[in-house]
Amino acid sequence: MNTLNIVLVEPQIPQNTGNIARTCAATGARLHLVEPMGFHVDDKKLKRAGLDYWHLLDITYYEDLEDFFSKNKGGCFFYFTTKGRHNYCDVSYPDNSYLVFGREDAGLDEELLRKNEKSCLRLPMRSEARSLNLSNTVAVGVFEVLRQWNFPALQNEGKLTKYDW
Repeated sequence: MNTLNIVLVEPQIPQNTGNIARTCAATGARLHLVEPMGFHVDDKKLKRAGLDYWHLLDITYYEDLEDFFSKNKGGCFFYFTTKGRHNYCDVSYPDNSYLVFGREDAGLDEELLRKNEKSCLRLPMRSEARSLNLSNTVAVGVFEVLRQWNFPALQNEGKLTKYDW
C-alpha cells in the first residue's frame, strides 16, 4: 500500500488543521505537524472540526522544520505554494510522497522554495485571487495523489441508508 504524507509547517488556524486532520483520517494519509503552531492541539476549534475522526489519525509532531527533515529522510517532497511554477496535476506522485504546506498567513519560507524550485507546485487560479483556503488546497492535493494511485484501500461506492439500489 502506498503512503501519503501531509505536512503542515507552522499552521496558525485550528479549524483548518482540524479539517485537514479529518481529510487525512478519511483517506489514510499521515499528518505531520511542524511547530510552532498558532494553537494548542487540545484547542476546541481543532477538535470540533475533526473530533469523531481523531482516533483514525496517524499524526506526528515536530519541534521545527529541521527536526521534521531529520526524521523523514528518503521521501519525495512536494511544496505547495502560490509561488510555484509547476501545476500540481503535471506531477507523478510516487509512494512515500510528502505534500508540504506553509502557514496560512505567510506560506513556506522562500529559501526552502528556492532550493526546491522543481518541486514547488501550485493550483492554477485567477491572478486576482491571493490563494485558496489551506484546508481546501490540501484536499485538492490529497485527492490528486489518490486519483493517480487509483484510490487504494478507499471505498469507491456509497449506498443509500433507506433504500437498496
